[in-house]
Amino acid sequence: MNRRHVLTRWGALALLPLAAVLSGCRGPATESPRDAPPAVVEIGPENVATVERREIRVGPLVSGELRPLREAKVRAEIGGAVLSVGPDEGRAVRAGDLLATIEAQTARDAVSSARSAQRSAEQSLAVAQREVQRAESLLAAGAVAERDVDLARNAATAAQAQVDDARTRVISAQETLRDASVRAPISGIVSRRHVGVGDVVAPGAELYTVIEPSSMLLEASVPSGELASVKIGAPVVFEVRGYPGQTFEGHIERISPVADPVTRQVPIFVDIPNAGSRLVAGLFAEGRITREARQGLVVPAAAVNTEGARPWVLRIRDDKAERVDVTLGLRDDRTERVEIASGLEAGDRLLVGAAQGISPGTPVRVRAGRAGE
Repeated sequence: MNRRHVLTRWGALALLPLAAVLSGCRGPATESPRDAPPAVVEIGPENVATVERREIRVGPLVSGELRPLREAKVRAEIGGAVLSVGPDEGRAVRAGDLLATIEAQTARDAVSSARSAQRSAEQSLAVAQREVQRAESLLAAGAVAERDVDLARNAATAAQAQVDDARTRVISAQETLRDASVRAPISGIVSRRHVGVGDVVAPGAELYTVIEPSSMLLEASVPSGELASVKIGAPVVFEVRGYPGQTFEGHIERISPVADPVTRQVPIFVDIPNAGSRLVAGLFAEGRITREARQGLVVPAAAVNTEGARPWVLRIRDDKAERVDVTLGLRDDRTERVEIASGLEAGDRLLVGAAQGISPGTPVRVRAGRAGE
């Protein structure tokens, strides 16, 4: 063995302990970033929507003001001072109840005068009738000519006309006197009382407004392009300000034959049963004419991404975000909800809002709370 060979061997042996030391200093091998599991994304309950089975409706949106279906504006028939008033606003009245009394001395005098004229005319008639009988007796005895009998008969006819005219005047004066007592034309609720004791009113002045509250009328308008969905008797579901979370239903009673020349909207009139008189005239209502309605799986429109070739959602499955292609059905623009025809099941949880930017497959944890809060 030559010297060079021996040195090489001993050099190799000397390197073995050094390699072992360096190896111990490095520790275990580090994993590649591509092999590390993705971080868990925590989201709030407001970014989660639950698929629900519920009714969804579509059709033209309508809005308008509620007013009573039957309303009576009670006006003065005669002029004069108001001597008394009856029920206040909000009180119930029946047809024929006394609402107000107007001073009517002139009407009383007119009745008295008409009755006096009637009595005078009736006396004149009686005299004329006796004269006819006397003339006819004399004619039979040959004491007078036929001409005298005709004159007596004509006088009796004129007296009868005066009696009829006097009776008509009495009836007219009595009606005027009755007009001094203002009565309710319909049964209902007093919505406005326009006068008080001592007020002087002229004929035609408004005294009371009485409404019949068992039915309300919603006057609204729909675009002319939606007329195919508007039919007599079509249901209208709506909400009223002042009754949050409650819905009411009526039916189209009338459709105007003329569209508004400016807006091209067609007025419609919706009859609304008002059981218990819950609805109040003057409130604003908004809803829709039901063109189609059915039960189905419904989600917020914000949970569906429609920018691609097919609509899709991000579903939370096994605590991970999962992309699911879906088929859409009806869309309710008023409540911003859509029907899911296929792809999901009731109870599935979907990501909405900013959470839709999460990549599919990312672990997701929802903070404590209720979805949709």
